[in-house]
Amino acid sequence: MTESISITANIFKDMSFTEGEIALIDSKFEKTLVKRGETILEANENVMYQYYVFSGCLRTFFIDRNGKEHTIQFGIQDWWVSDYMAFFAQEKSLLNIECIQEAVLYKISKQSIDEIYDAIPKVDRFFRIKMEKSFASFQKRILSNLSQTAKERYLSFVEQYPNIEQKIKNYHIASFLGVTTESLSRIRKELAE
Repeated sequence: MTESISITANIFKDMSFTEGEIALIDSKFEKTLVKRGETILEANENVMYQYYVFSGCLRTFFIDRNGKEHTIQFGIQDWWVSDYMAFFAQEKSLLNIECIQEAVLYKISKQSIDEIYDAIPKVDRFFRIKMEKSFASFQKRILSNLSQTAKERYLSFVEQYPNIEQKIKNYHIASFLGVTTESLSRIRKELAE
């Protein structure tokens, strides 16, 4: 099995393709290696790609006018990351994406996705379902931020991102939860007792 077939199988689990379809999909994705600390997107840039995370961990975040960072998402294995508002509207980005653990990504442009959709309609359906689930997940996150305690948000974080805590910095987790690092330490201490 070649690496390109392997990545197609990773991205499109439980889907079967002809050799021609695999060749088309493979030709549209570009493998990218990203080192820890590298940025793949900064605010106010054109958003050219969305990224499939094959391995590693990325952080999508927003910097408010006071310079405070707000972590929106962690991109872990088998997740997708981009500034989707800008990607689909073809506007300048509001978000930043940095690598917090060395990563292997597969990037694809909007034009390439559209070409795959036209040639292989079942891929269009695959991405539509992914986007529906992603939209629902973001709504759930907004509701939890509005209605849950910091402790409940932390427990949801641990459930959503198992095994990630040891790999990322505490202030990234605190930023994701909307709490200070001191509050995060208190929450962990309470749960450990």
